[in-house]
Amino acid sequence: MKKLAIFLMMILPCLTYGQMQLQGKVVDNAGKPLDAATIILMQDEKQIALAFADSGNFDLTFPAGGTYTIFASLVGYQQVRMLVELPKDSLVLTMQQDNKQLDEVTVTFRKPLVERKVDRVTFNVENSILASGSSAWESLGKAPGIQINSNEEITANRKGVRIYIDGKPLNLAGDDLSAYLKGLPSHLLAQIEVYSNPPAQFDAAGASVINIITKKGGKQGLNVTLNTAATQGIYLGHNTSTTFNYRNNKLNLYGSYGFAHRHNFQDHDVDIDYGTSLWSSPNRIIYKSDNHNYRLGADYQLTSNQVIGFLVTGSNRAGSSAGYTKTRITGNQMALDSTLKTDNFAATRGNQYAYNLNYNMKLDSGKQSLNIDIDYSPYQSKTNSFADNISFLPNGQQTSNKFHIFTPSSQHIAIYSGKADYIYRLFGSWEAVSGIKFSSTKSRNHFDYYNRDETTQTAVPANFNHFIYQEKIAAAYTSLSRTFGQWTVQGGLRAEFTRIKGYSITLDSLNERMYFKVFPTVFVLYKANENHQLQFNYAYRIERPKYNRLNPAKRYSSPFNFYVGNPALQPAFVQNAELSYTYKQQYSITAYYTSIQDVFTNINVQDNQTKLYYGTHANLGLSANAGVRLSAAFQPCSWWDINVMGGAYRLREKSAYLSSAFDYHLFSYDANLTQSFTIHTKAAVKAEISGTYNGPGIQGIYRAGHNWQVGAGVKTNVFRGAGTLRLAVNDIFNTYNVKIRISYLDQQSNFFHHAESRTVSLSFSYRIGKNVTASRSRSTASEEERKRAQ
Repeated sequence: MKKLAIFLMMILPCLTYGQMQLQGKVVDNAGKPLDAATIILMQDEKQIALAFADSGNFDLTFPAGGTYTIFASLVGYQQVRMLVELPKDSLVLTMQQDNKQLDEVTVTFRKPLVERKVDRVTFNVENSILASGSSAWESLGKAPGIQINSNEEITANRKGVRIYIDGKPLNLAGDDLSAYLKGLPSHLLAQIEVYSNPPAQFDAAGASVINIITKKGGKQGLNVTLNTAATQGIYLGHNTSTTFNYRNNKLNLYGSYGFAHRHNFQDHDVDIDYGTSLWSSPNRIIYKSDNHNYRLGADYQLTSNQVIGFLVTGSNRAGSSAGYTKTRITGNQMALDSTLKTDNFAATRGNQYAYNLNYNMKLDSGKQSLNIDIDYSPYQSKTNSFADNISFLPNGQQTSNKFHIFTPSSQHIAIYSGKADYIYRLFGSWEAVSGIKFSSTKSRNHFDYYNRDETTQTAVPANFNHFIYQEKIAAAYTSLSRTFGQWTVQGGLRAEFTRIKGYSITLDSLNERMYFKVFPTVFVLYKANENHQLQFNYAYRIERPKYNRLNPAKRYSSPFNFYVGNPALQPAFVQNAELSYTYKQQYSITAYYTSIQDVFTNINVQDNQTKLYYGTHANLGLSANAGVRLSAAFQPCSWWDINVMGGAYRLREKSAYLSSAFDYHLFSYDANLTQSFTIHTKAAVKAEISGTYNGPGIQGIYRAGHNWQVGAGVKTNVFRGAGTLRLAVNDIFNTYNVKIRISYLDQQSNFFHHAESRTVSLSFSYRIGKNVTASRSRSTASEEERKRAQ
């Protein structure tokens, strides 16, 4: 009863952040509404919000009360510049006609490559030559603070992440997640937001959040953008995409479509010391895939303060992978004992859909609003895998130890979710946000195993596995924010009740768990003046295992190597605190500490007797990271921009493991330098060069070496500014690879991983129609769950 009472209290005001809103109107000196006027809200020389007047009306959102500068511009009228104290109920801007005849008027606003905001860092993909001509996967690798390791797992500031697209999480993980992002053309992306400490409105899962924002359009009329790109590495890949928006009075239609064909390779070499023998296995995997990504949405203005909308997104993927390994087995005297030749082939098809119904109502002149989302997200995939292993004696004679298997598998996931968020004022001066959410996820997994010969397939039921996973989460949160002079305080509480059940039908094994947790967030900002500000934030969060890591099916790649999931895997809990100082909104230094208890991680288990080597996931002990991050933006002259980010940190991994325990410490550092050059202003010729360095790291008993890469690119406008042409070269020196070493008790092995990264990309985009305002952006209810599916 006590837990239930606490849970219900979460929907009441408690202590984080809610956007404030200003509704206004722009008219001429006769009081006639002016359409298509550009309205910009600025503070401290930074753009806070932008809108285009629709029949004279506009809406602007801003984070907190204070002094702002508002600009209004329209061809044929004199620009309006006004200082305003916000919040206020409404605002009317009057524009005077400009009687001067101008031959040409050019109004430009250039967003910086990296924007540092109160709760996040924003990377403007559209402004990066290197990030905007390939795929979303490569764009993530260019964003500051984001790392991608040899297992293609994504972290932000060395912490686990939840990945969202337009506020909606992806229902993918592992190979499916990377394949989806690699198949999503970066031309469809506008920004990448990195939340190091997400506020209470986000689901509690994930130590940090990456939100990918796609391009949108709006206002009256139609606009279309067409893009195409080709990428050449060892093999040739290409992608094509388009976005459109059409708005007419109360109806707004918008959508996008992208197709990507990828053809690349990965090298993954393994050396294992079994004590009495050394196994050396160079491996190359060649990937091919065709990906279709699409989105279609509609918003209808029921009344002046009510909007209803529908959004459907989808992704269809068909691909294959072919791996080739030749393992040399040598004895103590390095004499050849035998050779194993292993060929792997897999064909995969996957479909992901998300259906969203949204209702939004504004109350009390926009001071209050209610937002409701209902979601249904189905996902399915099917993989047919083949593995062939043949043994040879030192003289080249083939042995009778043949291994030929066929392992078809499928997964079906259904996610139902709904949420309601209410923005309001509390005690007159507090901005408050409260919400509730419920989600239900069911995953059905089938894995079959057959021995093969030339003509027949023989089922091996002992290696079958049919696994069902169910998860239900009920959540509620509330948050407050207020400014007291030079101080701004935000705080929030989110409560989640979770019930999970994993059942292996084949093994007749059931794992159940229920738990209730409260997750607080705190933010304090002290703004001494326009140039100096100090801020502190703290968050307590949870990391839940991805669904595929819970499946106990054994996936063999050879008779000596397989991967098996762990249905007993438990969530990990994260505490993160940061203290930051910012100078002139351009230079910042942040000290931070992150602690993860019961961290779950991938592990490799080596059996020196049977020569089995398999991968799985397990909960270990403590993973901690303490360090300092620095960032700076320079403009030495009008044609040269520099963005620098770097950090130094100390890592600690401590846990009991196998028959012993470890307590490892490591000091490391990383850095990123991006320089942009305007070569020719009138022709809009720009160049960019970027370099990244990642120092050595540790994860459990893994020790990883350093890596680095350098890329460069150039772009120019064509067809009188309607088109853009880009040329980019990534990883010029082909140095972006990962070396990992395990040396713990009798576990001795080394890995070398290199995913094809040195490529040349040529891309072209063309815009048709008006320069229009953004269509409505919203997050849906299936927040965290869709990211964890596989």
